[in-house]
Amino acid sequence: MARDGSVLPADPQAVAVVKKKTQSSRSWILFDADGQGSLLDVDKYAIMHRVQIHARDLRILDPLLSYPSTILGREKAIVLNLEHIKAIITAEEVLLRDPTDENVVPVVEELQRRLPKVSSLHQQQGDGQEYVSSQHDTEAAEEDESPFEFRALEVALEAICSFLAARTTELEMAAYPALDELTSKISSRNLDRVRKLKSAMTRLTARVQKVRDELEQLLDDDDDMADLYLSRKAGSSSPVSGSGAANWFGGSPTIGSKISRASRASLATVRFDENDVEELEMLLEAYFMQIDGTFNKLTTLREYIDDTEDYINIQLDNHRNQLIQLELFLSSGTVCLSFYSLVAAIFGMNIPYSWNDNHGFMFKWVVIVSGVFSAIMFLLIIVYARKKGLVGS
Repeated sequence: MARDGSVLPADPQAVAVVKKKTQSSRSWILFDADGQGSLLDVDKYAIMHRVQIHARDLRILDPLLSYPSTILGREKAIVLNLEHIKAIITAEEVLLRDPTDENVVPVVEELQRRLPKVSSLHQQQGDGQEYVSSQHDTEAAEEDESPFEFRALEVALEAICSFLAARTTELEMAAYPALDELTSKISSRNLDRVRKLKSAMTRLTARVQKVRDELEQLLDDDDDMADLYLSRKAGSSSPVSGSGAANWFGGSPTIGSKISRASRASLATVRFDENDVEELEMLLEAYFMQIDGTFNKLTTLREYIDDTEDYINIQLDNHRNQLIQLELFLSSGTVCLSFYSLVAAIFGMNIPYSWNDNHGFMFKWVVIVSGVFSAIMFLLIIVYARKKGLVGS
């Protein structure tokens, strides 16, 4: 294979069918501004030369190395590492790693659908269809005005947020019934089941936390967000509205449903300058709220698990107190019976007593007195235990 790699046309059906294990670890897919994909089988040097990034940045995308979720803005590229989504975004193309992975295939299909300009797609439609879908075209035109790198970044953010939200929903559906079953019946099987679910929740929480922290870090630093404006740094003119104002916000179906058209109209009144990051900030905030909602669900699940553990501990403490109560009764009975043993031991000794002659009734009186004394002591122990709250009334 040549150093610059071989380029093959990407077939969506073939990408979905071919299994990951049959592909090279250096497999990439390239998307241009029209959403056309091409499979690449190149080495890291060809990628570094193509997108002009350093080896340390490319190493972040290595699946054999464990790097946290990262969004890095470089001079001519955005290095994106979000769980299984490992991509390099430039102002004109997207390089996505391992396109045949079962979790990456939906991202490939979404990039093919949303990267092309909306205006170029509508040129293929008739006048009647355009009239029926005029309102939809107006909203889609707003999405068409966003820079190419923002459209690609939005696809990746939407995919990872949806993926983590789906994993959280699956975990909730399995965890809550298991916890309710554990509270009704404490058994080794239920305890082991909850232990495995808690371990899965801990791992998933850490993954969500990494993505959330990365978005929060970007939102807190305007310079980092400014580094993601590749089209601006490349000197390309940004699409403007009729009034000459900037309107770069990427209104995807997910984001468009959350932000009203009035807020988009107010955004168009903001003058464009090199330090303006409001459009990207709104995009990141929308997905930060989504990932934060997922994180809050996991936090609520953790609190529910902690409450269940507290309830189980209370039940175990109650059973332990019942065992202590039973032990107290047994000890009290043992103490009371010891007086009978004392009497039997005294009278069983082979020692001559002067008062034992012609006084056979003494044995009966001693037995009766010791029995009454034992009963009184037993009652006193019960009263003392109730006073201290060791025995229920």
